[in-house]
Amino acid sequence: MKVSKWQHQETGWRNFPVAGRRGCPPIAHQPPAQRRLGQSPWLIFLLVVLACSWPTQQLLAELGDVEGLVAALLSETPMVDDLRQLTDEIGGRPTGSEANVESVAWAAERFREAGVKVRLQSFEMPGLWLETSASVVLEGDHLRFEAAAAAMPFSIATPEAGLRAPIVDGGRGGTADFERLGAAAKGAWVLIETVELEDLEGLFREYAEATEIETRAFAAEVAGVIYMGSRPRNVLYRHNASRGFANQHPMLVMERSVAQRTLRLLRHGKGLEATVHLDLKRGPAFTSTNVIGEIRGGELADEVVVVGAHLDSWGLGTGALDNGCNVAMLIDIARQMQRLGIVPKRTVRFALWNGEEQGFYGSWAYVREQRDNLDHHAMAASFDIGSGRISGFFTGGRPEMVTAVDTALRPVAGLGPFQQVDVPVVGTDNYDFMVEGVPNLVALQESANYGPNYHARTDTFEQVDLEQLRLNAAIAAAVLFAFADQPELKLPRQSRLQIEQLIESTTLQQEMKSFGVWEAWEQGLRGRQQ
Repeated sequence: MKVSKWQHQETGWRNFPVAGRRGCPPIAHQPPAQRRLGQSPWLIFLLVVLACSWPTQQLLAELGDVEGLVAALLSETPMVDDLRQLTDEIGGRPTGSEANVESVAWAAERFREAGVKVRLQSFEMPGLWLETSASVVLEGDHLRFEAAAAAMPFSIATPEAGLRAPIVDGGRGGTADFERLGAAAKGAWVLIETVELEDLEGLFREYAEATEIETRAFAAEVAGVIYMGSRPRNVLYRHNASRGFANQHPMLVMERSVAQRTLRLLRHGKGLEATVHLDLKRGPAFTSTNVIGEIRGGELADEVVVVGAHLDSWGLGTGALDNGCNVAMLIDIARQMQRLGIVPKRTVRFALWNGEEQGFYGSWAYVREQRDNLDHHAMAASFDIGSGRISGFFTGGRPEMVTAVDTALRPVAGLGPFQQVDVPVVGTDNYDFMVEGVPNLVALQESANYGPNYHARTDTFEQVDLEQLRLNAAIAAAVLFAFADQPELKLPRQSRLQIEQLIESTTLQQEMKSFGVWEAWEQGLRGRQQ
């Protein structure tokens, strides 16, 4: 875990009155005049105190829109309680579940209570996938033991009696491993060994490797794929099967210690069979819903800035890091803008997407709906890496966006340092904006505890760094306000040719394949046509 510099200082942010601490200490009035947030983190502390004591109109008159908004977000707001309600009272929210439907109504009501205009955008999901239960029994050579398991999304179910077959050592799932197995892989459960996950880099590696592993496994005609859990302490989690809804194989994650025991037995010559039970709820296409709050702009109201976080989650935990904390953050930014009466030049849409976990379906639906208006979208940003410190942004392989984001971050430089990473990324709801040529950002966040809790049973409220979440809200607000209010920050939309050049010059094609969206791009089903 990379530790923020503020945690090392005796009088750092951990001692500041944010994130649910009630009341603000008395402090002598020090008018900020021409001073800016970027000059000193201590000035930000002062603004938090002033936000607790000044009336709204005085706050904006003295500080200006950006500083007033940042100060309001850093003071006590309903954000933490929103997150608690979403995670503790509604819980995990797989798209198509009752909890997900409840979360849509909840989010819309939060916007309405804040006085923010809200609309519900319906769209079609290609199918339903929910897990009811999953388990594994291993037997052989006078041995019998059980393992906890989690079905991988898009896995097919096993027969009611389970699917029994030999289990074989698939090593790390490389080409040499399947050549070693030869005909023994056919009709067998193949167990894939994993490295224990430590950080985001390991998470991205898992996604990339899984695509290749599953391609080899299916070519070998295995009965199904079992991954050794990569999380410590036997924590279970979900990863999407690489072929999405087209997958036709049973696939699952087995608790780490039992998978390790199984591999040791196999490697010492013990023969084992696995009986897997996967009870799944699958169904045809159905209607899901995005929740979109809107603050209409002023003289450039027809131009749009979209800031998004996904409302759905998998159901093992309560979806706090992925992505409830950022849902609560965006609702709070909208709430404070509305409360303060802040009207930027461009319209801001706060999009809470659904269907993200299955393949970014909600944001794709929005892009299709807005296709004739995408030239008027100045920027689309996604916040989807938990509550670790925002240290910059992925700027999509567009150098001019680096300059624009640097400009947008100046008012909150005291919360830095910030460093932009100018590469395109796939993995969240920026994707369809990117392949339509719309300037897009993904918040780059310190890994903190996001990786080990990703899609896991442990993704719960207590994992969220509530104080850092407030600081992230200030950073996000400064960026969205700059893109919404500064005409010069609107960059041109890229053409199909420019996007193809971006794919050729980066690792974008590999990422698109890892997340199952490459074929739709190749076939012209997703992305700009000209």
